Amino acid sequence: MIVADQLTKRFPGRPTPAVDDIDLEVRDGEILGLVGLNGAGKTTTIRIAAGISLPTSGKVLVDDLDIVREKRAASRHLAWVPELFPFDATARALPLLVYYAGFYGIPRREARSRARELLARVGLQEEERGRLRHFSQGMRKRFSLASAMLVDPQNLLLDEILNGLDPQGIAFVRGWVLEARRQRKAVLLSSHQLAELEALADRVAFVHRGRLLRTVDRAELARAGTPTLRIVIPNIDAAALAYLATLGDAHAEGPVAWVARPKIESHEVVAELVRRGFHVAECHRETTSLETYFLELIGEAR
Repeated sequence: MIVADQLTKRFPGRPTPAVDDIDLEVRDGEILGLVGLNGAGKTTTIRIAAGISLPTSGKVLVDDLDIVREKRAASRHLAWVPELFPFDATARALPLLVYYAGFYGIPRREARSRARELLARVGLQEEERGRLRHFSQGMRKRFSLASAMLVDPQNLLLDEILNGLDPQGIAFVRGWVLEARRQRKAVLLSSHQLAELEALADRVAFVHRGRLLRTVDRAELARAGTPTLRIVIPNIDAAALAYLATLGDAHAEGPVAWVARPKIESHEVVAELVRRGFHVAECHRETTSLETYFLELIGEAR
């Protein structure tokens, strides 16, 4: 479990905090998505949780260990995969993993066996002696995952891990993250790929200008936002749109009409349109997407 308590980070020369009094909890067996615009404080929050950056105030606990006061012990309970590749590009894959295993006190023979196993697991078994500078973006992300799994930590901090991946790479990472959840690990995952995040995350935390706006679970996201009917009317005309406008905020693009905040149920709308001589090919209530919800939320915060 990862807990951020009143986390704040100020940088010299900046008038406002990069992270401003944020409270977060990532539970065991949960994927918590972190969503925000560039500069919202996502990466800074993750770097503090990883022990890479010091907070100005507040604290982060990793399995009840303070990442600042008990850094050595806390660090053994987590893995951090940053957005930007942090490794020496001139190094070779297998020797570098063996080298990093030494930081965790893993004996060299065991480290070599473990490194080979991890490279095979992420699909890099043919690249043991390859130099990292020759790796593609997807291969570099896979190598970062292998490094993160050296000690099989309980908590994972994944910062924009899906960026720059092709569909095969995204599928691999998706499967790896879901497997981590099945193993009851706590996963904090930031991403700009909101469709993937929506499919993966159990809860989503929205940050904007350093502040936590809201944390929602899947059920709340489905209930939240603006309820909207999407209606396909092949013979739509001004009269149909005028009727729909009496039910809520209505607009149309070609034969497709949308009614936000409808006053009656969808089956009643269909029945009335048919009574008025319109053909209804489709009518259903749309759920709010993560992207729509996010844009509405930051709009309210301005």
